[in-house]
Parts: sequence; C-alpha cells; structure tokens
Amino acid sequence: MSPRDAAAAVTGGTPLTADSPGAPDTPGGSGPAAAPRARNTPRAGRRAERTWGWLFVSPMVIVLGLFLVLPILMALWVSMLHWDGQSNPFSGQAKFVGLDNYRSLLTENGLDRTLFATALRNNFYYVVLTVPLQTVLALSLALIVNQRMLRGRSALRTVFFFPSVTSSIAVSTVFLFLFQGSGAVNTLLSWLGLKGPNWFNDPRGVLSLLLGGLGLVDPEHPSGALAHHAFMGLSWFDWLSGPSVAMCTIILLAVWTTSGTFMLIFLAALQNIPRELEESAAIEGVNRFQMLRHVTLPALRPVLFLVLTLGMISTWQVFDQVYVMGQGAPGNTTLTPAYLSYSTAFDDANYGQGAAIAFLLLALILTMTALQRLALRERGGRRLRRKR
Repeated sequence: MSPRDAAAAVTGGTPLTADSPGAPDTPGGSGPAAAPRARNTPRAGRRAERTWGWLFVSPMVIVLGLFLVLPILMALWVSMLHWDGQSNPFSGQAKFVGLDNYRSLLTENGLDRTLFATALRNNFYYVVLTVPLQTVLALSLALIVNQRMLRGRSALRTVFFFPSVTSSIAVSTVFLFLFQGSGAVNTLLSWLGLKGPNWFNDPRGVLSLLLGGLGLVDPEHPSGALAHHAFMGLSWFDWLSGPSVAMCTIILLAVWTTSGTFMLIFLAALQNIPRELEESAAIEGVNRFQMLRHVTLPALRPVLFLVLTLGMISTWQVFDQVYVMGQGAPGNTTLTPAYLSYSTAFDDANYGQGAAIAFLLLALILTMTALQRLALRERGGRRLRRKR
C-alpha cells in the first residue's frame, strides 16, 4: 500500500491533498494552509486617523470659520462698496464701487490719500522706534532677573511685569497727567534747569527740530528738494521730519507697558538654554559680552523672531493709546491707520473706505512679517541643507 492510500484509509477514504488541513508538506506543495492576504492596513489606518482628527478639530474649525474667516470675507465685500451703514450691505442697496476705495487711498490726489499717507508715516516711526526699544529693554530685564545670585528675583519680575497687566486706558490717562505742560515730567525737568515742551500739543517732528538746531534746515520754511518733491501727497520734508513730540510720548508709553510681557518670553527661553554651554564657555574664559553674543543670542534666535513679529504686529495695530491721548491731534501727527480706519467708518459713515484701510494695513503687516522672517532666517542651516 502506498503512503497516499494509507493516508486515505486513516482519513476515512478521502485522499489528502496539498491544500487539505493537516496535509504533510510536500515538495512543490503549499505546505500548511496559506494565510489570507492582509489588507493595506497602513493606508486604512492613516485614513481613519485623518477622519478622526478632522472630527475632533471640527468644532474649532467651525468657530474660526464663523467668527474669523466669514467676517473677513464680509469686510472684504464691504471694502468694495459705498456704504453708509444705514442699510444691509448684502441686499444690493449699497452701491458697488469696486476698487475705487483703494484707488482714492493710493493713487488719487485728495484728502483721503493725504490722511492715509500721514497715518502711515506716523505709524512707521512708531514701529521703528518702539519695536527695537521694547525688545532691547525686555531682553535686558530678562537677563537681570535670570541671575541666579540675584536676591528678590520674584519681586522684580512682578514689578517689571505689572505695567503689562494694567489697563492701557488707565495707563494712558496717567500719562496724560504726567506729561501735561505743568505736569510732573516738566516739573522734574525744571528742577534740572530744563524747560519741557507742551508734550501733547507739539506737532513738530523731532528730526526736523534736530536739523533745525544744527542749522541745516529751517523747520518752518523748508526749501529745496525736500519741499518741492512729494510722495502720496506729502513732501519729502514731511516724510523725513520724524515723529512728533506727542508721538514720542505715546512711544514711551508703549515701551513701558509692553516690555514686561516680552521679558517673560525671553526669560522662559533663557532658562531653557543648557547650563553646560554656559559652563563650558566660562571654562574657556569667555567674558559676559562674548557669552551674550556667541552663546545666548544664537540660542534665542527663534524667540527673538517671535518677539519682533509680535511687537511689529501690535505696533502697526495701535489704537487705544491714540484714542485716549489725542485721537490724532495735534495736527494729525499721532494719527495711525487703525484709528483712521475707525474714524473713517464710524465718524464719517464711510464704512467701505474704512474697510479698505483695514485691508491695506493687513497687507502691509503680512509683507513686513515676511521680510522680517527673510532677514532673520538661519543662513547657516540653509547652506547645510543645500550641501546635503
């Protein structure tokens, strides 16, 4: 009897095949029953994770869509209308003017463009002076309170941070009293033999005053190319005259109230720097300045970009201090685009042009942020990636 017949006898006469359960392995056969082919589980798993991820974040996406994206789209539509706020802008009752609101602000000669250029000039000087000053002050304060041997570090952190949590309206009101013509600041200057200006009523630019004091330019009657060439309705002298004395007061207020917040950001980053770097640099005999330049600042590059970006965005959007401390006075030298957008819409009932100013300001902020990111990018890391 052959082995195949014997196996058939054991199984009740049914011959065992290579695919039968319990069949012995045979050359060329499939052996034990082959497992069914597995499905593409990684792709299905990723699809399931993506579905559940969107399901979990959908409430926040809906909230952002309703309260952020949709209002932006509605405001963009309003910026293309001549709307006085008395009717429904989406019912066809408001007049559609297309890009006329933007043209009147950028290309057409008139009061609208002159006011917009004045606001841009004022806010430009506000950004150029406020952002570096508050960044340097915040980093200096963070370096001070980060000293391990300093006593009362917690109290100093509270004192430095306190102006940031105080109401900006209250602080602005206090500054109004301090910088009055007979206020505490001018009284202190009189004790030193100096005569302080009438801070909030002085529209003169500080650069024009400096050039006038040096005898280079007559601030009252400028002449030459500075007076005969203009851009967006303002002469070159107006663009280069610098911030007014009143705007300098607002700059001091902004630096004093915002440095505490950025100090905490720098402080958290300083405490994350590995102590081994500082110890190894100290062993090499590195002084404090070299430590700051070659160890601390490179480690703070991402945080420095964050602080500069937040500072630039907030300074281009300044509104509350301007509203409390003069509403653009004196002579529109404290006027900013954010306040101009508000006054154009709510005071002049020209909501279309007010929305157009807001979108031009948004485009400016995005452009400045992109340029700042390009200037602060890590060039060394990019070269290394190119070599790879």
